This record gives sequence, C-alpha cells and structure tokens, in this order.
Amino acid sequence: MPRIKRGVTTRQKHKRLLDQAKGYRGRRKNTIRIARQAVEKAGQYAYRDRKVKKRSFRALWIQRINAAVRAEGLTYSQFMHGVKLAGIELDRKVMADLAMNEEAAFKSVIDQAKAALPA
Repeated sequence: MPRIKRGVTTRQKHKRLLDQAKGYRGRRKNTIRIARQAVEKAGQYAYRDRKVKKRSFRALWIQRINAAVRAEGLTYSQFMHGVKLAGIELDRKVMADLAMNEEAAFKSVIDQAKAALPA
C-alpha cells in the first residue's frame, strides 16, 4: 500500500491561515505557529466583542434618552416607567433616534409617559 503524502493539504491549511493573518505585524503574519495563535486569539476577541457591542450600544441609547428626558424634567427611570404604563412599545434604539433627530415626536412620547405616571 503506497503511503499518503499530505503536502498539498498542509500547504492549503497554512495558506488559509496566513491569509487570515494578513495585515498583522511582525512574525504574526508569516510564521505558521505564531500566526495560528494570533488568528485564534483574534477570533476570541471578535466573539467576545460581538457581545460587548450590544451592551455598549444599549448604554449609548440609554444615555441619549436620559439626556433628552432630563431636559423635560424627568429621570430616565421615571420616563421608562411611564412608557411601560402608557403601553408605548418603542425600543430604546428607536427612542434614542427620536430623541436625537426628531425632538417634536420624542416630546409627544415624553408627554404620554408623563400623563401615564401617577401624580
């Protein structure tokens, strides 16, 4: 039985790995062993930061809503409570966009939330 030579598949694996490491600095871009570690770590960072991105955008939306609501004499938590009581089903992303770009529309949302709050 002839032996199996795997030079072609190894070359393909190495080429794919070095393509993924393109743009890295130093030996991380052209040494297989180091490039493998760098690409694996980059994947870990990418996975983690896809989750972190969601958190940081939510925090940004909350800050924008809070700033717009405080100008009207409410706190963020009071406003959100009023929104829930009023049955307004806008998410924070949309409300932050309204607060930034369409003040009149957001003002009407604030007024509805204020009206729903108990005196």
